Amino acid sequence: MDLPHEAVLLRIHLGESDRWQHQPLYEAIVLKARELHLAGATVLRGPMGFGRSSRLHTAKVLRLSEDLPLVIEIVDSEEKINAFLPLLDSMVQGGLVTMEKVKVIRYHGGSDETRPA
Repeated sequence: MDLPHEAVLLRIHLGESDRWQHQPLYEAIVLKARELHLAGATVLRGPMGFGRSSRLHTAKVLRLSEDLPLVIEIVDSEEKINAFLPLLDSMVQGGLVTMEKVKVIRYHGGSDETRPA
C-alpha cells in the first residue's frame, strides 16, 4: 500500500471504558480502520489525563482508574480519512477528534511483511 507524502493524521481521544456494540470502542475503531484498508492505526494509553468534564483519570496505585485516557492515531490520505469520518461519528459519543496535515517521511513494512528481493 502506498501512502502519499502529504497525508492526514486523525487523532481520537477517548476513555478506556468507552464501548461500541459490546466491545471496547478503541478496538472497534481500529478494526474498522483495518477493514477499510487505512494505512495504519495505533492506540496509545495515557497514565493520566482529563477532558471536558475536568474529571481526572489516573493510573496511580492508590487510585486505580478503569477509564484511563486513550488516543488513537490513524494516518492516511485526506480522501480516505474524510471517507472514514462519518463512520467514526456514528461510533464516538464523546471525546475529542482532531485532524492535521502531516508529511510522511517513511512508510515501509516491518519484519512480518514480505519485502521485494
